[in-house]
Amino acid sequence: MTQLEFARQGMVTEAMKKCAASEGVPEETIRQGLAEGTMVITQNVKHRNIAPLAIGKGLRAKVNANVGTSVDHNNIEEELEKVRAAIAAGADTIMDLSTGPGIDETRKAVMKASTVPVGTVPIYQAAVEMPRKKKRPMVEMTADDLFEVIERHGEDGVDFITVHCGVTRSSVEKIKKEGRLLGVVSRGGAILAEWMDYNRKENPLFENYSRLLEIAKAYDMTLSLGDGLRPGCLADATDRGQVQELILLGELTERARAKGVQVMIEGPGHVPLDQIEANVLLEKRICHGAPFYVLGPLVTDIAPGYDHITGAIGGAIAARAGADFLCYVTPSEHLRLPTVEDVKEGVIASRIAGHAADIARGLKGAMKQDSDMARARRALDWQEQIRLSIDPQRARKLRESSLPHDSDVCTMCGELCAVKKSSKVI
Repeated sequence: MTQLEFARQGMVTEAMKKCAASEGVPEETIRQGLAEGTMVITQNVKHRNIAPLAIGKGLRAKVNANVGTSVDHNNIEEELEKVRAAIAAGADTIMDLSTGPGIDETRKAVMKASTVPVGTVPIYQAAVEMPRKKKRPMVEMTADDLFEVIERHGEDGVDFITVHCGVTRSSVEKIKKEGRLLGVVSRGGAILAEWMDYNRKENPLFENYSRLLEIAKAYDMTLSLGDGLRPGCLADATDRGQVQELILLGELTERARAKGVQVMIEGPGHVPLDQIEANVLLEKRICHGAPFYVLGPLVTDIAPGYDHITGAIGGAIAARAGADFLCYVTPSEHLRLPTVEDVKEGVIASRIAGHAADIARGLKGAMKQDSDMARARRALDWQEQIRLSIDPQRARKLRESSLPHDSDVCTMCGELCAVKKSSKVI
C-alpha cells in the first residue's frame, strides 16, 4: 500500500514517524495530513537510503534545487558536485533535469550521491531519446515511449516526477485565443504543445492518466502535476490558460487520491507581487488543499543575474500565503546552466524566503534560531553568530576579511558599536 492508503486506514507508518520527529509535530498530524491530501511523503519504495520527507500544510517550507546536464554542457561530475553543494546549503530535495547524453547514467549517479529525495521530469528523456529510436525529435514520440521512461524512473527509485497532464488541446487553445506576450515557457509544456499540434491528438499524459496512476502507485512515487502553461513573464500571469490548466489539475488530483496516489501541484512562474497570494489561494481551493510547489515566483522580469533575489521575494510571499515547497532560482536563470556557486546561492536565497515565511506563519520553533542570534549579537559572540548563520562559511569569510580575530566589534561602527555601548546601561 501507499503512504496515502496507510494513512486513510488510520495506520502510522515508520515513514510517518520519522517525518513527525523531523518536523517536531505529533505523528497523528502527519497521518491526518496524508489522509486529507494536504501533505505528501516523497519516498519511492525502492529508495530506502534516504530519510522520508513530508511536504505540506503546517510544515516547514521546503526547498528544491535543480541540477542536470544539457546538450551544450554534459559533465556528470560537475552535476554531482552541484548535488553535494545544494545539500550542504540545506536543500530538502534535488531534481535531475538532465537532457544531455547518458541521462540514465546521470540520474543513477545523482540518486547515489543524494542523501535527500530526488525528482525528475521524464518527458525530457522521452523526447531526447527519439533520434536513437530513428524518430523525429519529440513529435514522433508515442505514449509507449513516454510511459516506458516513466516506468524506468520509478524502477530506479525516483521519489517524485513532474508530469504536465494539464497541457491539453483545450488549454493550449485558450492561450492561443487570449494571446500571450511570451507563449509557453515550460520545456515539458512546449514539448507537449508541439506534439499535440503535429499529431492532432490529445496529450498522452492526460488521455492515459489511469496508466500513469498505476505506475506511480506501484512505487509510491509522488506525482508533481506540472504547470506546463505557467506564465513566463508578468504580463501573462493568472491568465485563462494558466487557470484552465489549474482546473484540470484539480480534477486529476481527485482521481489520483481515489487511487491512493500522492499528489502535489506545481505553480508559477513569473507573478506580480499583488497576484501571488491570489495564485496560492486559487491552487488550494481548486486542487483541494494539495501541497503547492512554486518556481520562485519571480516578481519582476528585468533582473537576469539577480533572479535568485526576485525569486526569493516571491517565494517568501507565496510561502507566507500557504505555498509549501519552493523551487530555487539561481543567478543564472534565463542566462546559462548554473555553476556550483550559483546552486549554493539559489538554495540559500530560497531557504531565507522559506524561513521568513515560517516565522510569519507562526510555525512552532521557527524563530528560535533568530532569537539565539540576537542573544549572540548582544553578547558580541562572533563565533556563535557565525555558527547560527544560514551560511556560516560566507559569514566567517566576511568577518575574517576585516578585523583581527580577537576584535569584539566590526568595521561598520568600531568602538561606536551601539550594542557595546548600550550594554552598559541596558
